[in-house]
Amino acid sequence: MGKTISEKILSSHSEHDARAGDIVIAELDFVMAQDGTAPLAIRSFEGMGGDRVAMEGKAALCIDHSAPSPLRAISQLHALMREFADKYGLELNDVGEGVCHQVMLDKAHALPGSLVIGADSHTCTYGAVNAFATGVGSTDLAAGLLSGSLWFRVPETMKVTVRGKLADGVYAKDIALMMVGDITADGATYMALEIGGPAISDLALDGRLTISNLAVEMGAKAGLMEADEKTLAFFEGRTTEEFTPVSPDADAAYAEEREYDVSTLGPRVARPHTVDNVVGVEEVEGTPIAEGLIGTCTNGRLDDLRAAAAIVKGNKVAHGVRMIVAPASREVMLDALREGLIEVFTEAGASVMCPGCASCVGTHQGIPADGENVISTANRNFKGRMGNPEAFIYLASPATVAASCLKGEITDPRKMI
Repeated sequence: MGKTISEKILSSHSEHDARAGDIVIAELDFVMAQDGTAPLAIRSFEGMGGDRVAMEGKAALCIDHSAPSPLRAISQLHALMREFADKYGLELNDVGEGVCHQVMLDKAHALPGSLVIGADSHTCTYGAVNAFATGVGSTDLAAGLLSGSLWFRVPETMKVTVRGKLADGVYAKDIALMMVGDITADGATYMALEIGGPAISDLALDGRLTISNLAVEMGAKAGLMEADEKTLAFFEGRTTEEFTPVSPDADAAYAEEREYDVSTLGPRVARPHTVDNVVGVEEVEGTPIAEGLIGTCTNGRLDDLRAAAAIVKGNKVAHGVRMIVAPASREVMLDALREGLIEVFTEAGASVMCPGCASCVGTHQGIPADGENVISTANRNFKGRMGNPEAFIYLASPATVAASCLKGEITDPRKMI
C-alpha cells in the first residue's frame, strides 16, 4: 500500500515506516513562535533546564500579534523575546516585519518536503508549499527548540479534489469558506487534508496559501498541496537549501475523499459566530457594516491587496465605515507601495497599518464597539475574536470586503467589478 504526503514526510524525518495512527519521534526542520505564545515557550524552555537550543539557525521568534505594542505589559513580553533571541542566537522578526506565517514564507523557512512546527494554530498555512506544517502548544514548541525533535501521531488523510474554473469576482477565499462550510469545523479533526485538482493548480500561490490557512478551521492538523512550477518559482532566489518535494503514491490510502466543482461557485461569507456558518453573499447582502479588515495571515498578501484595490480605486470608503488594510509582511508592503496599491487605499479613506496581524486577534488597531458588524478577510469570527464579544464578525474575500466598505453594507463584489 502506498503513502500519503503526510506519511512520507513523517517517515523521512523519523526513519520509521510511518503509517496513519503510528506515533513517531521526528526531526524538525524549523520552529517558530509569535508574541502571543513565545513568552510561555521561553518559560517552559527554562523550566526544562534548557541552556542551549538544538534548533539554532532553524528557529524564529516573531512579534506580530501586538505590534507595535499597545500596552506596557506586552512591551515587557516583547523585551523577553528579544533578550532570549539574543542569548541563544535565534532569528528575531521584530515589529514591522509582518505576520509570522508570511515571514516564514518570505524567508523560505518552510520548504517543500520539510517538517515545521509553530506555536500558532495557522502554521498549517505552509502546507500550500508542500511542507508538513502544524501548530503546537508552547510547551511542545519549547521541547522542539530544546531537542530538535518532537513526537507526532501520524494523521489519517482526507483527499480533497477541486475542479472547475472560478468565475470573475470569486476567489480562493470563497473556495476555502465553501470547504469549511461543507466539511464543518470538526469534520477533519486530527486529519491531514491533501488538497489538489485543476482549480487548485490554476490558483497562484497566494490563493493556495489562503486555502491551506483555513485547514485548521476544519479541525485538520495540516493542509497539504503538491509542489508544482509555481511553488518552485516562489523559492527561486529565496534559498540555497536543497529540498525534495513530496507527492502521494497512486495507491495511497485515504480515510475520506471529497470532490468539488467551483464552476458555479459564488462569493461566500461566514456569518457570526462560527467559521463554518457559511452562506452565499446574497443571503447576507445589505447587512450594514461599521468596519472592514483586509489583511491577516489569510488574505494580506499581494494578490489580495490587488483584488481589493481594483475595486476601491477611484472610490471612497462609505461614511461611517472604518476600512483597515494590513499588509502581511514588509516584503508585501514594499511591493504594494511600488505598485501604487497603498496610495489607492489611502486616497479612498482607508487606514493602512504596520505589517502584522492588526485587529484580527483583538489586542489593538480596530477593536469594534458593541453591536457593530465587521467584515474581515481573517480566518476566525468567534465571539470576542476581535476584542469585543458584543460585536459581530463576518468573514469574506478581499474583494467582498472592499466592495462592502464602499457601500457601507455587505455587498456582492461582482456588482463592482
